[in-house]
Amino acid sequence: MWRLPLVRWVSVDRYAEPMPKRFVIIGGGPAGNECATHAASFGADVVVVEKDVVGGAAHLWDCIPSKAMIATGGALRLINEARGMGLTHVSAELDFEALRERITSIEQRLQHSASGLLESQGVRLVQGTARLDGPNAVVVDSPTGVERLDADVILLSTGSRPRLPPWAPVDGERVLTTRDAYPPPELPEHLVVIGSGVTGVEFVHMFSAFGCEVTLIVSRQQVLPGKDPEVAAALEADFLDRGVHLLKGARAQGIDVEGDRVTVRCDDGRRAEGSHALLAIGSVPNSAGLGLEEAGVEVDGGGYVVVDHNCLSNVAGIYAAGDLSGKLPLSSVASMQGRKIAEHAMGRHVGPHRHLDYDKAASAIFTVPEIADVGLAEADAFASGRKIRVTKVPFSANAKALIENDPRGFVKIISDPATGVVLGGSIVGRHAAELISVIAVAVTAGLRVTDITESLLVHPALAEALADAAE
Repeated sequence: MWRLPLVRWVSVDRYAEPMPKRFVIIGGGPAGNECATHAASFGADVVVVEKDVVGGAAHLWDCIPSKAMIATGGALRLINEARGMGLTHVSAELDFEALRERITSIEQRLQHSASGLLESQGVRLVQGTARLDGPNAVVVDSPTGVERLDADVILLSTGSRPRLPPWAPVDGERVLTTRDAYPPPELPEHLVVIGSGVTGVEFVHMFSAFGCEVTLIVSRQQVLPGKDPEVAAALEADFLDRGVHLLKGARAQGIDVEGDRVTVRCDDGRRAEGSHALLAIGSVPNSAGLGLEEAGVEVDGGGYVVVDHNCLSNVAGIYAAGDLSGKLPLSSVASMQGRKIAEHAMGRHVGPHRHLDYDKAASAIFTVPEIADVGLAEADAFASGRKIRVTKVPFSANAKALIENDPRGFVKIISDPATGVVLGGSIVGRHAAELISVIAVAVTAGLRVTDITESLLVHPALAEALADAAE
């Protein structure tokens, strides 16, 4: 007799949602915040652990205060130079306490905004210090106790701190790090800045704008080593016009403090004396105490987590971004790394996804004149023997620059002579940080110079200099 086979029926919901991935992000700066919001939008369960301030210590304590001080210094200079625009009897003085209050207000608003965005996405915020507990868990020491968080994905984005050489007796009063100077305890009478990179020259700009006497110790023969020499020369000329003392070819090796005076000793016997000294000689990653070695995460000799093109470490599921990744130390780069990590970890990196090309990252220096660049540098092209076309247009030929009474600087565009593809560019002048975006888009998208020249731009506008250079 034929019988039906014995079948065990199992109820299966074919449409059941899989368990959401669990993200634990250590560090609530630009990289951590961007990763958290994007991962949450993809359906992940996200926890952000931050020991200081949401928004990032470097972002809120370094970048934002410095730009606020630079903006105040720029406004002060513009007012005092307004006679060139047909105005008379115009002057202004710095209210140091009002500047302090303004910086604090901006920091608080940005911190509140960052926290509110995360909370609106359902991200859980935990105040505390975190460390890895193996490859799939994080232990958090918080004011309420110790908590263990299991994770499918861990992002390490703990940032960096100012580098402190053993010969510098940093006290936060006479010998300052960058974080002691936003703003400093008092306005220096004579500030000696050690370090002529991006941070160093911004300090020179802001304090000279406030009327302080400034000496800049330059270890090479130009400020901004590694930048286009023509760009560096334009900035040096402005510094000399301000009365800044440039001590070139000197490397600091000691600081003596006697009462209200400091003396910076250089390796060639020269000395620089002032009322305060400021260290702007780079940073070191905050990798100690994270449990990296115990979890098997590879770290290089500088303390940076070794990552691949997806910001993934050698341990599956553990990523690193921002300053800790050892890539370009820019907030914009950190944010984009966070976005890409969320996409990669959640399987959303298919299709038009592109890996980050750090050589195409735009950067800016907020001096006066502003400096910005992106892509291939002229000096690097010549050093490699690559054929390029370089075109440059001065702002002195631009109507808007003349109207604003600031015709300093130029636009330089580098392109491939055979194809016309834009490879890079530099801008020195007012609003360079905004204008460089046009060249950055062209470099990233592989546009040609004709794509810029054929755009119908506003007149009068500083951006017309871009089209003129492309032409």
